[in-house]
Amino acid sequence: MNASLPLHPRSHFPPDFVWGVATSAFQIEGAATWQGKGESIWDRFCRQPGAIADGSHGDVACDHLNRLDSDLDLIERLGVDAYRFSISWPRVQPDGRGAFNPQGMAFYERLVDGLLQRGIRPYLTLNHWDLPQSLQDSGGWAHRDTCYRFVQYARHMAQALGDRVAAITTHNEPWVMAVLGHESGVFAPGVRNRGTAMQVAHHLLVSHGLALQELRADGCKSRLGIVLNLSPIVPATASEADAAAARLEDGRSVRWYLDPLLRGEYPEDVWHHLGTDAPCVEHGDMELIATPMDFLGVNYYTRSVVSANGSWNAKEHGGPLTDMGWEIVPQGLTQLLRRLQRDWSLPPLYVMENGAAFRDSLQDGRVHDGNRVEYLSSHIDAVGRAIAQGVPVAGYMVWSLLDNFEWASGYAKRFGLVHVDYDSLARTPKDSFHWYRGFLDGQKAQRKLHVGAMA
Repeated sequence: MNASLPLHPRSHFPPDFVWGVATSAFQIEGAATWQGKGESIWDRFCRQPGAIADGSHGDVACDHLNRLDSDLDLIERLGVDAYRFSISWPRVQPDGRGAFNPQGMAFYERLVDGLLQRGIRPYLTLNHWDLPQSLQDSGGWAHRDTCYRFVQYARHMAQALGDRVAAITTHNEPWVMAVLGHESGVFAPGVRNRGTAMQVAHHLLVSHGLALQELRADGCKSRLGIVLNLSPIVPATASEADAAAARLEDGRSVRWYLDPLLRGEYPEDVWHHLGTDAPCVEHGDMELIATPMDFLGVNYYTRSVVSANGSWNAKEHGGPLTDMGWEIVPQGLTQLLRRLQRDWSLPPLYVMENGAAFRDSLQDGRVHDGNRVEYLSSHIDAVGRAIAQGVPVAGYMVWSLLDNFEWASGYAKRFGLVHVDYDSLARTPKDSFHWYRGFLDGQKAQRKLHVGAMA
């Protein structure tokens, strides 16, 4: 595909719609032991033999910490309204308790101020999975005390940055931390126990509610919310067994998080299914979890197809796939957003992550990733279709700015709008970067027309 001929989505978006791009600390920052940073559970997990597909780690990653200004210039060049980033908790508070690290705090002060100087709104995430290892050694998210340590950390960061960031997310994708980190064990900290996983999920939600209440009591000016990874859950066949399996999976991955956050209760069918693996819930927990949010973030990559015998495989069904082996199903995003509006009373929604990994290659100084352009265009169009049907979507952010450390996949999977050479760390904007910039230029032109019409 020729990036000079951008494929623009057909839908129109509100003039105040927020367009952005996203990253996370562990995936890009590097500087693993720089100036007092503590060890995180991902630093430790990467050292476990076989944990990371290519045997890599995040010690250098994209070296973002040492290339902050030039990376901020890239974001400005992209033309987005907002940049979503996460704080490395062990960088600012090495042990997860006690003293904060002034060098770590200074880095995020520079990041936020650098964004504002370039006219970009900062969207801050407090927890994108890199828990301080010291807290894990004391029980981690399975231990209720971590909830209170998180609130202390959240208050400190909000007091330092809350007057300048547009929004603060408590947790990114608690399902991932709970299930992949503590049930299947394929993510840090590598625990394999379903009961522990469900207790972790509960404590993440409790800490979210506690943090919202404390930050508001402190007078934090930022909008506050949480970000969930959500998908339509589809039965593989019309059989009763597959329908029942899909309903249960929807309960475990979607309703288990949305029902407590928006209704103050766990779904009864999942609670019954868990039996003795159901979490310990203390008096008042559900009211805490249901503390009203200013926004709900949604991360969407693909749908989930469920069969009772676990036999369904996307590769065997002939549709287009990303390099992660995930189906490309843009209509699933419209379906998901409409379902959220139908089944729950919602605050404003933001699509906080959407993107795709493909086997990009640098050739003659260019990366021709027309497949990513097609992916982004079709998914942006899917958001527009949801808005046209009344769903309160207020923003959309591409995952990700840079190719980066893709967790258990290491550096083999590239999601970025910008290609990173992991030997030289040179950055090369891909065709998708230029396409997104052109699309955003079009949106800005529409805003000017809207303002002119309203004058």
